[in-house]
Amino acid sequence: MKILVDTNVVLDVMLDREPFSLPAAILLSKVESKKLVGFLGATTITTIYYIARKTVGSEQARTEIDKLFKLFEVAPIDKPILESAVKSEISDFEDAVLHEAGKNVEVDAIVTRNPKDFKKGTLPVYSSEELLKLLEKEDSDITSWN
Repeated sequence: MKILVDTNVVLDVMLDREPFSLPAAILLSKVESKKLVGFLGATTITTIYYIARKTVGSEQARTEIDKLFKLFEVAPIDKPILESAVKSEISDFEDAVLHEAGKNVEVDAIVTRNPKDFKKGTLPVYSSEELLKLLEKEDSDITSWN
């Protein structure tokens, strides 16, 4: 499964934002173990750097970004993506940009802390908890067939 991970999910892990950090960390571990293919929007990288730099300094922020590059693919954001986002039914422009970037790289779903923000999009959207439950159900369904 290919997923686009919203900025807030990555920040939940990096900043240990309870109660969201544990399910988000479990989800990212599934990306790390290659059970999921994870994408970040290019704008997510710049946002995370900006926030991390203020919190931990420039050098550590760059280290954190390098870690993300090892885990995730990057969904490009270019003029056609931005133009599609402007025309999108999704009211928040940043969310619309991520949705369009996800469509462009053909992800199966978006993972965000705020699924309602993407309700007018065309991609399936899950919270970390929802996707983990779905994956558990799929695993148990497969196991029951064996």
